[in-house]
Amino acid sequence: MKIDYNKIMHEEISSFGDKPKLLLHCCCAPCSSAVIERISKYFDLTMFYYNPNIYPESEYELRKVEFNKLGVKVVDIGYNHDEFLFIAQGKEDEQEGGSRCQVCIASRLKKTFEYAVENSYDMVTTTLSISPHKDAEFINQIGEHFEKIYGVKYLHADFKKENGYLRSIQLCKELGIYRQDYCGCEFSIHTNK
Repeated sequence: MKIDYNKIMHEEISSFGDKPKLLLHCCCAPCSSAVIERISKYFDLTMFYYNPNIYPESEYELRKVEFNKLGVKVVDIGYNHDEFLFIAQGKEDEQEGGSRCQVCIASRLKKTFEYAVENSYDMVTTTLSISPHKDAEFINQIGEHFEKIYGVKYLHADFKKENGYLRSIQLCKELGIYRQDYCGCEFSIHTNK
């Protein structure tokens, strides 16, 4: 039976007292726009921009600048594309959604949890589940795994539910946000054509 992570998220949110301090891993402003709209009223929210998979560096910088249009605090720990190339080694020819994506997502969530521990966040989640190309079940399982390791609560989510992806497209038009045509990974440009 398929797990309804959107329902789980709403149940978790309804159990809060005060606003928890949430570190939201974000891949880009388009994906983040609808997520922020949906959850910002429930959290003391900080965006965490850690994406060594994005290529080239000019694309990384362009995506970072677009967050200014969302009005939320963004933490950027810097660009290190070599980290991604190391974990993607041997997986360059796979389609988006395969094991290259899995190691990439796991690596970015691990770094998010590490930052959350170092900076006393109550919870972690990611915008990645808004994409129709990303496996929400895998993302949530990785989040659960790191919750056990790091002791920081993971907020379950499937942000593509409730028309999340469609809403992100609408918000990009309304706010004039640059909407890229690839996930950021240089290998996805070639394997998804």
